[in-house]
Amino acid sequence: MKFRYYLLALFSVSLMFNACNKSEDDDDPTPPDNTVDRAEQQIIDNDSLLGYFETHYYNSGFFVNNPNASMNDLVITKLEEGETVPEGHVLLKDSLSHMRKTTIFSDTDYEFYVLELNPGAGEKPNFTDTVRLNYSGNLLDESVFDGSVNPVDFDLTGLIRGWALAIPEFGVAESFTENGDGTVSYYNSGVGVMFLPSGLGYFSGISPGIPEYSPLIFRFEVFQNTVNDHDGDGVPSYVEDLNDNKNVADDDTNDNTVANYIDPDDDGDGILTINELEPKEYEINEGDSDPTFGLNEFEISRTEPNSEGKIVIKTGTIVDTDNNGVPDYLDEGVKIDYSDN
Repeated sequence: MKFRYYLLALFSVSLMFNACNKSEDDDDPTPPDNTVDRAEQQIIDNDSLLGYFETHYYNSGFFVNNPNASMNDLVITKLEEGETVPEGHVLLKDSLSHMRKTTIFSDTDYEFYVLELNPGAGEKPNFTDTVRLNYSGNLLDESVFDGSVNPVDFDLTGLIRGWALAIPEFGVAESFTENGDGTVSYYNSGVGVMFLPSGLGYFSGISPGIPEYSPLIFRFEVFQNTVNDHDGDGVPSYVEDLNDNKNVADDDTNDNTVANYIDPDDDGDGILTINELEPKEYEINEGDSDPTFGLNEFEISRTEPNSEGKIVIKTGTIVDTDNNGVPDYLDEGVKIDYSDN
């Protein structure tokens, strides 16, 4: 179950804690002179994480066929010398084959790890979405540096790199119930843990409670998501990842130093992107299912039900009128302005 699909720009979210914000060097592939080499630090961080996995176990049995589990149910325990792993628990290193992930960031090959406790029954967020979740962050020494008590909203494009890679692996809640006390109960949410090297966290950056070059552990449970269109151009931000590297910051079709996902005229042809999408309008009755959209058709707006219970949904479809393989909104040579019609 997701939030209403918003088209207005979401340059900020309702709550944002320091522990997840990007540090100043997150998007800089060239580290400052006073930092270590990213590839060298990744080797160090990965060794630290593997050492942690070899000496810590968790209560895996609690999460088997348990769709109502919470991140707070997770107990990670250090295996002391001479001890054995109790029944119903698993050493983290024994889950490595399922946990290990790889990515390239800042021209560096990274390994990171994601432990799935419950996959979540709802749709999976996109890496540019705003997500509603609970989380807790700690270092390898178990010291907690941040977390939430009540659900918070995070725009994944404004967080450290590891979050945009790990959170979309999980589905949101299957359903939710509004309680009489103003709280909300979620059922069958995505629950997991991400283990990040410093290069997918803050690397040499400074954040409260987090020393530089620190591997990080985040527990989380994902409740809902909003599909973002940061520049309100009718093209969802995740679609503007043209090179499919899950990083919208490096896609800039007209080379104007403004990434497409925050550029209302992606090809710089003087016609706003939203006016280069083929428009369509649907009218449905309140309570009816939404219409089935066509390929590359996305919702732009919808009205509240009028006095007759009617809802109007407006969409835009990405088209390639000259069939050259480049959508009109990215093709400077095609200038069809549907707003003139």
